[in-house]
Amino acid sequence: MNKHVSWSGVFPAVTTQFREDFSVDVDATAKVVKALVEDGVSGLVVCGTVGETCSLSRAEKISLWEAASDVVGGKVPVIAGVAEYTTAFAIETAIEAKRAGLDGLMVMPPLVYSSQPHETAAHYRGVAAAVDLPLMVYNNPLIYRTDVSPDILASLADCDNIVCFKDSSGDTRRFTDLRNAVGERFILFAGLDDVVFESLLVGAVGWVSGMSNVFPREGEALFRLIKEGSLHEARAIYDWFMPLLHLDARTDLVQTIKLCEHIVGRGSHLTRPPRLALSAEVRAEVEGLMARALATRPTIAQSHSRQR
Repeated sequence: MNKHVSWSGVFPAVTTQFREDFSVDVDATAKVVKALVEDGVSGLVVCGTVGETCSLSRAEKISLWEAASDVVGGKVPVIAGVAEYTTAFAIETAIEAKRAGLDGLMVMPPLVYSSQPHETAAHYRGVAAAVDLPLMVYNNPLIYRTDVSPDILASLADCDNIVCFKDSSGDTRRFTDLRNAVGERFILFAGLDDVVFESLLVGAVGWVSGMSNVFPREGEALFRLIKEGSLHEARAIYDWFMPLLHLDARTDLVQTIKLCEHIVGRGSHLTRPPRLALSAEVRAEVEGLMARALATRPTIAQSHSRQR
């Protein structure tokens, strides 16, 4: 198993770029990846929720993983989002991610079926046993309906390559409960943008971020200031960032994040149906948030940015 993944820092959940006919634009997605790496992110998640993974065929996912791996060239970890209906499908997808050269997996519970706790645990055991890549358990009960609780995680402590837990429930108490159950067994990642400050203060060491696609340097600076204990400086960035970070907690997070990317010239606003374009009212709301953010954008000190 690849033991060299650095599970820390800010990992943007990369958006998938589409052409006007909604076909996947691999080259445009590669440009998004390249720009994020140049701006100093710590890692990348490709084909996660923000990457519209459930709207992609397996062949499309493979093409995006291969392109991302080529562009990154080992500079930072590239993690594959694995979201499938069955354990067998998840295993097949995970195997393809390894073949594509990715460094790890971010695995969601079985989709559509609301699994019982023992079934959820068995799903993760099945994927972990089939692929010798380090695995992040992704919990997002609001979107995926299945709650991967601290008790379920504790039952997986004997699976060596299940190494990381990303929680998008918004309940930061989960991190403390998990640590009380199994100590430091799992690496903890914040998964919801608008509780990242709180998550890092209670033990998270990484952040899978939506809005860091738009403001990667600010995301990295916020993360590093919190970890350094420079909380006054960090709060200034967090307060500025919060109206946009709230977008990551909405059901239309993909559309809103991609619109923000489009506004700053980092990507296209197009999403693949069933995700449709935002209404004029919501678009105006997001454009207003971005206008205010850009007008008051903080100055990021060089020492707090991982520019390469």
